[in-house]
Amino acid sequence: MNRRKFLGAAGLGFSQLVFPRLETLLSSAGIAAGGTTQPNSSKPYGSGNFGEWITDSFGLPAYRYTCDQRTEARALSPVHRGWREPADHLHQVGNDRLVAVVSNYGYVRVRQDEGSPKFLNDYAPEHSRYGAGIGYFTDGKAVLSTYYPGNGESFERVFGEGYLKKTVTGHGYEVDQVIFAPFGDDPVLIAMVGITNHGTEPVRGRWVEYWNCLNYQFSYRAWMQATVFGDAKRAAALRQRFGARFAHHFRKVAGERGLVESQAFLGHSPEDIQAWEKVEAFLKHNPNGFLGGPLPNYDPRASMEDLNPPRTFLISLDAPADGFATDAAAFFGSGGVERPSGLAAQLNNDLTSTGPDSAHLLERVFDLHPGETHTIAFLYGYLPEGFDLDQLAAKYSGDAAEHWSRSSVAWKTAGLRLSVPSQPWVEREASWHHYYLRSNLTYDSFFHEPILSQGHVYQYILGFQGAARDPLQHALPFIFSDPAVVRGILRYTLKEIQPDGSIPYGIVGSGVPMPAVFHPSDQELWLLWLVSEYVLSTRDKGFLDEKIPRYPRLQTAPDDPTVGELVLRSFHHFVDTIGVGDHGLVRLFNGDWNDEVVLSQVPPALSEEVRQKAESSLNASMACYVLDYYGRMLSYVGNSQEAERAHAKAEAQRSALRAQWTGRWFRRAWLGPHLGWLGEEQVWLEPQPWAIIGGAATAQQTGVLVDGLNNLVRQPSPIGAMLQSEGTPKMDMPLGFGENGGVWPSINGTLIWALATANGAMAWDEWKKNSLACHAEAYPDIWYGIWSGPDTYNSVLSRHPGETRHADPSSPDPKERSDWGVNWTDFPVMNMHPHAWPLYSAAKLLGLEFHETGVRFKPDLPLSEYEFTSPLLGFNKSLNGYTGWYSPSVAGRWNVELRLSGSETAKLKEIRINGSSQPLPTDAGAHLVRFSGESKPGSPLRWEVL
Repeated sequence: MNRRKFLGAAGLGFSQLVFPRLETLLSSAGIAAGGTTQPNSSKPYGSGNFGEWITDSFGLPAYRYTCDQRTEARALSPVHRGWREPADHLHQVGNDRLVAVVSNYGYVRVRQDEGSPKFLNDYAPEHSRYGAGIGYFTDGKAVLSTYYPGNGESFERVFGEGYLKKTVTGHGYEVDQVIFAPFGDDPVLIAMVGITNHGTEPVRGRWVEYWNCLNYQFSYRAWMQATVFGDAKRAAALRQRFGARFAHHFRKVAGERGLVESQAFLGHSPEDIQAWEKVEAFLKHNPNGFLGGPLPNYDPRASMEDLNPPRTFLISLDAPADGFATDAAAFFGSGGVERPSGLAAQLNNDLTSTGPDSAHLLERVFDLHPGETHTIAFLYGYLPEGFDLDQLAAKYSGDAAEHWSRSSVAWKTAGLRLSVPSQPWVEREASWHHYYLRSNLTYDSFFHEPILSQGHVYQYILGFQGAARDPLQHALPFIFSDPAVVRGILRYTLKEIQPDGSIPYGIVGSGVPMPAVFHPSDQELWLLWLVSEYVLSTRDKGFLDEKIPRYPRLQTAPDDPTVGELVLRSFHHFVDTIGVGDHGLVRLFNGDWNDEVVLSQVPPALSEEVRQKAESSLNASMACYVLDYYGRMLSYVGNSQEAERAHAKAEAQRSALRAQWTGRWFRRAWLGPHLGWLGEEQVWLEPQPWAIIGGAATAQQTGVLVDGLNNLVRQPSPIGAMLQSEGTPKMDMPLGFGENGGVWPSINGTLIWALATANGAMAWDEWKKNSLACHAEAYPDIWYGIWSGPDTYNSVLSRHPGETRHADPSSPDPKERSDWGVNWTDFPVMNMHPHAWPLYSAAKLLGLEFHETGVRFKPDLPLSEYEFTSPLLGFNKSLNGYTGWYSPSVAGRWNVELRLSGSETAKLKEIRINGSSQPLPTDAGAHLVRFSGESKPGSPLRWEVL
């Protein structure tokens, strides 16, 4: 994506660099600049230099964070301080409803998407706002806090699946605080606190729990306003100013258990109204500007911001609160976050705070004897439609530790897993990826569906949920574990289809199609792929008959189309409206997956020619597979006429793409008669895997292509293949960054799949190279890439390999010095592609394909033992042979094909199907094992080939 042209106002220039040089950051933090530390080989593989991977008490992976970010140089990243502090490292704690972004400093920000994506708890230390989830213990003299460094002698932090654990010790006490999101769909977090007296005298102790109430909305309106006025980083301040336009009102919960807070919008300020009028005027007079024209005419029920944020609450679960306060500014006072002035006396029970410093503050008082541990629990949450505070409080009363245990057990048993006995870190990685992916689920109250936002800078800084193709990719692993998630993502996408049949680039606010210059021509392909995969894998034909309301209606009507009809309409839109160009390839419009392929290659004077004439080899190669797959699905549900058309369109793309073979790789794109072909002088990775997967590459071409990709883009890179072999000087981004030769997990997922069909050892190597563990080993002093990461890493072509995109004021390259107010390092984690694709491509390592009558496997991994498990399907290779199961949603008899090498086939003696032994049927010439068996819901087809 060309973020500069997308986000920088046309003709207004880019903002000057707003963060100091690294040496200045180090100096201001009291840190001496130093070299890179070598990885500690005694730690588990993939730990990096910020802590180590552990197995927690529930048997789940967790990361024990040990870095002192105040003193260690490696902790600092180049950032714009309005977005993030330089040493603020983030982890995700979530469930199916909310996402809590937690920090190595110990604070929490809760994201919820009903009404509009937002944080419920702003973190702005310059304004004495510290997010949420911070607690203070005092005995009247000493003070320990769970905000790092906590005034103690030690402070341990553990990032776990569904939780943040903080342990601070000092002054003869130990404080443990665990903040966790209960597994499931409830909009709550539980804060569980244990205070231990290691002294010799009894004390009267106090605990104060703090949760800020200022909302911070990811307003795309603020982003547009800041960018039009030439200073993108100003969007953060505009969002904070908007959050301050709400009055807060508090009331006590019955029984003195806690507080409920509601907000009332005070209206836009005159300054904001005037500024927005200028933005609208800019959009009207710049139809080819950075946003692509004026705002769309969206339905009044949609909105750019949430003017009625949900009520929030904080209650004491195990006993009534002993004190309340709502004015955080008065509480922190002159002592600040380290030692708040408000700890000098009990909380004042004043609930009259209405301004931006409003917060939930609850106090508990207790006696603590020597050696005793006192446990306290709090429930924090918000109240969207359909949820009741009393019911939530009753559900989570009782032993908080038991709730944590049940939640962790649920995480341990959910999802798909890949395990390799010889490489135990693989199972850790798969478990962690599933946790991160599913815990990113939120709920969109406009479409009334769950959504898997891409996250990262796109959601948290730029403020949009997109592109539309991204949630469709993130949903792919849930085919195997949580089909309800897949259905929800598909319904979400279908509900956003516009009257002209197009899928918006993204959604902003609540239900508003994103104003964007991008009109890519690939989005329908991702929809066709996911719905085909869902139906063919689960055998759920009934889903295609569900009604979908036409945008922007929220309820279905009798004449609304079904899922199947809308998907067919998208197919027709793709093949008829998008269509093909003069070379028979799918038209490019102004972009496919790679926005830079047009925006960085095409002068403005030729943009209309490109829109009319350009063709995409990437879309064509993807269509070879997806249209065929869609045809298989149509055949399965009995629509043979449209199936034949889909197969014919796929074959036409194969024929057109074969004409673009250069002798070493396939060309990337046709940019029209003036600019000609892109991708003749160097290899562009994106279309090459799909050419193999979709059957466009012949067997001979596949061999040449695999060798070329291995030598040109795979072998030079320690962390996955590069997008280009050399990079493109014409692009306005630096060499080795982003689309200019960077490393993209989403593209490398398809490369792993393609390699698995041709060279299993190479596919396995590529899967490992794209792992978090491999990045941590290659670049141990970069914190992101250990437990989460961005959508793209800089490649070895860059001056900053292993990092993600950021401006460098000391660089001799003007492209690297250029800054437009956002670095990818400003929020370099919680992108879902590096979590989703390793899970889905793990299935493709098995050579797995679903078809009309069953499943096929072609395992070619260089491993003697491994296991893939999921609720839908399992596959195990042992020293004795192969076993597996298949459990679709409906009863039936399914064909299974297992293609093995000749040497493996010769060792096999028998087959067992649902416990019954029978002679091994084989096709010796093709090395195929074929059999069939029955399943029904709750009773999988189980097989063994031994």
